[in-house]
Amino acid sequence: MDYQAIDLNVADGVAVLTLNRPEKMNALNAQMRAEITHAVHDISLHGQTQGIRVLVLTGADGAFCSGQDLGDGGNAATLDLERTLRDEYTPMIRAILDCPLPVISAVNGAAAGAGANLALAADVVIATESAVFIQAFTRIGLMPDAGGTYMLPRQMGMAKAMGAALFADKITAKQADDWGMIWEHVADKDFDAHWKSRAAHLANGPTAAYARIKEAMRSTWNNNLDQQLAHEAKLQGACGKTRDFQEGVVAFLEKRPANYEGR
Repeated sequence: MDYQAIDLNVADGVAVLTLNRPEKMNALNAQMRAEITHAVHDISLHGQTQGIRVLVLTGADGAFCSGQDLGDGGNAATLDLERTLRDEYTPMIRAILDCPLPVISAVNGAAAGAGANLALAADVVIATESAVFIQAFTRIGLMPDAGGTYMLPRQMGMAKAMGAALFADKITAKQADDWGMIWEHVADKDFDAHWKSRAAHLANGPTAAYARIKEAMRSTWNNNLDQQLAHEAKLQGACGKTRDFQEGVVAFLEKRPANYEGR
C-alpha cells in the first residue's frame, strides 16, 4: 500500500509509524485510519519475517494527534458516527490491541479526542513532558469513543476517568503518569533518545514472551482468579518451550546478555 497520511520506517527491528498530516495536527481522516489499520495488520502478519520486533506510534512535527478531522466527510449534520466508529475506528483500535508485538506510543505533543485514545491503545505510552491528553469530546457534544470508555477506567480508575470525560480538561503528561494513565513522561530534551532506547530494549528482548504477556494481561478483565491462574499456566508452559527461554537460562548461568530470537 502506498501510504499518504502516515510514514512507516523500519530499522534495527523497530517499525516507526508516524501520523503525518502536520498541517492538521495529524488529525484522523478516513485515509489515515485505513492506512494505520493496514500497516498494523501487515506488521502483525509479516513483521517477524521482516525482522520487525517492536512497533512505535508517533506524530509528525510536534503533535501526536488532534483527533477526528471534523472537516472530513461532509458537515456535522451528515456524519454517520456509528458507521464511522464501527467500520473505521474499531478495526484500527483492534489492530493495535491485537498486535502480537510490543506497541509503544511515543506521544510527542497534544493527543486529543480519538487521538488520545489511539495513543492509549498501545501497550506502553511514553509522553514528552510538554504533551497533553484531552478527552475533548464533550466540547462538541459527544462522548469518548475509539475505546476511551473501555481503557480509561481500567488505566486510571473510574473517578479520574469520569472527570476526564465530563470536564474535557487538559491532562498534563505528569498528571497522566501520576494517575496511571501512561507508563512514563520524560523531559522534552530527552524524549527522542529515551523512547528510542525503550524501543531498542524491547526489540532485543524475548518477543515470544512479550506476546504472551499481552495476551495474559488483556484476558484478566474477562477471567476470575482460577481462570486467570489456569491461563497463566498454559501461556507460561508455552514460554517454557521456546528457544528464548533456553537461551535466557543459559545466558543467566553464564553471566552474559541473552541473545533472544523471538522464538
